[in-house]
Amino acid sequence: MARLGGMYGPDTTFLGVPQANLEEPASYSGADVVIIGAPFDGGTSHRPGARFGPQAIRSTDYLSHDASRPHLALGVDPLADMRVLDAGDILMPAADLEGSLHRLEDAVHLVAQAGALPVILGGDHTVALPDATGVARHVGWGRVSVIHFDAHADTGDTEWGGLLYGHGTPMRRLIESGAVRGDRFLQMGLRGYWPEPETLAWMAGQRMRSFEMTEVVARGLDACLDEAFTIATDECDGVFLSVDVDVVDPGMAPGTGTPEPGGLTGRALLDAVRRIAMELPLAGVDVVEVSPPYDHAEVTAFLANRVVLEALSGVAWRRRRAAGQPVRAPQAPLLEGRRGPGGEG
Repeated sequence: MARLGGMYGPDTTFLGVPQANLEEPASYSGADVVIIGAPFDGGTSHRPGARFGPQAIRSTDYLSHDASRPHLALGVDPLADMRVLDAGDILMPAADLEGSLHRLEDAVHLVAQAGALPVILGGDHTVALPDATGVARHVGWGRVSVIHFDAHADTGDTEWGGLLYGHGTPMRRLIESGAVRGDRFLQMGLRGYWPEPETLAWMAGQRMRSFEMTEVVARGLDACLDEAFTIATDECDGVFLSVDVDVVDPGMAPGTGTPEPGGLTGRALLDAVRRIAMELPLAGVDVVEVSPPYDHAEVTAFLANRVVLEALSGVAWRRRRAAGQPVRAPQAPLLEGRRGPGGEG
């Protein structure tokens, strides 16, 4: 089967990394990371447009698409230090919901089974169900914890009164299937006016841990992450990171389908994602709910692009340290020998 490339645009890879074709195992043999586009917004409950998210995340940047991004704080270049490939988009027509989700799950499982880290570009949050399921099929059923950044819990029983699949239900389906344990499911940034008490009671029964924005503000994001990390690494062999851009305040990320005021700053999200990738055994990542038609000056697409880069940079740093190679502390001065505001050596 020929590589699909971009379902809604040109066959552009993430910042110029080489292509892979999932129908040709030799094309991604030995890859460290394989990026997959999930151009699906058939599960949205409000504003559509996330089907165009993968294209925006891949291409929005002011630098050359040269497959190189040296990270100032970490001293790594994730696109050069690791073998990062882009498999293009999965065929996901909105009219074929279940078929689309099955194709994506099989693609994610294929990448994970090949020993690469699957990084999925959404798409609405419906895709988290096949994304995390595909990873769990490789790592082990119930052996993958989830760290989920979102304004919304996405644990509804149904959508529109009867639909089992949609961007408001994937986390419930994941837990019900057994792919992910409820007591190893960590949510960051919840706020607003949903879910209702019945759904909250179900979440409590699953022993999910949800850090609402009120708690994040009161305790600090790092303290909440400390607690989440302890839970995520208990009796699990890998961590799946799912980032919905609406976790960020819509003043900084307007291009999304269900904006909720009062969220994280973009800076806080990037720092958190970097830390997760540096400290935890990531088994998969997705970045979802970028809706370019509602974006302004591409600020949401830029943020999502940087979320991917922070995750990859953290993974590259972690692997370098595990290999016994020298690493740079994020808080170290950029220029060695520089002391003070005047730059005296």
